[in-house]
Amino acid sequence: MLILGFIWKWLKRIFFIALLSSILSVLLFKYVKVPITPLMIGRSVEFIANGQMPILKKSWVKLDDMSREMPLAAICAEDGNFLNHNGFDFDAMKKAWEYNKRNKEKNKKLKGGSTISQQVAKNVFLWQGRNYLRKALEAYFTLLIETFWSKHRIMEVYLNVIEMGDGIYGAEAASQEYYKKSCKNLNRGEAALIAACFPNPRKFSPLTPNNKIYKKQQKIIHLMRMQGYIKWDIE
Repeated sequence: MLILGFIWKWLKRIFFIALLSSILSVLLFKYVKVPITPLMIGRSVEFIANGQMPILKKSWVKLDDMSREMPLAAICAEDGNFLNHNGFDFDAMKKAWEYNKRNKEKNKKLKGGSTISQQVAKNVFLWQGRNYLRKALEAYFTLLIETFWSKHRIMEVYLNVIEMGDGIYGAEAASQEYYKKSCKNLNRGEAALIAACFPNPRKFSPLTPNNKIYKKQQKIIHLMRMQGYIKWDIE
């Protein structure tokens, strides 16, 4: 009994420390640039394992210093209800589940129903992969960032850490790599083409888009016209 009591006491301490550190890290990144993410570290390890030098191209840019086309394109490509939900789009999740159920035997790529908030939670605080523990922690961190961050901040972090090519992270690095200019100067077509490659940026590139990517770009541009520019509620 003494051993069980000792173990229980330390488990409670570990849980409290993990809970406190998770909240503090979310509060910290509300104000501080995210210097590196688990995905960036993992990709660098992959490069080294393959006998290559790691590539890490990134440059933090405030959302207000980006072209307003870029966040608009991201919303239209990835999360049309971003400004209205509280971190989870249950309609999108249901549609993704039904699509995957219908097509699981057809070797089609499975769809995810993750919001931009969920992607930020995963990219900044967690590892890649599909398992119940990671999904549970993703939901927890999504609730935290939706509680403590503004939508403006969530989008700013998203567009600075998202993978946009091999070793390329964030809108500024992508814009410099693909268009040789700052993301402040991206036009609608360029922003939409970058966003069209988001689901698989290591396979698709704005430099060599196929018909599928061009069609997605045009769909995003159409949605951008309908959406109109975003008026951010900045905290």
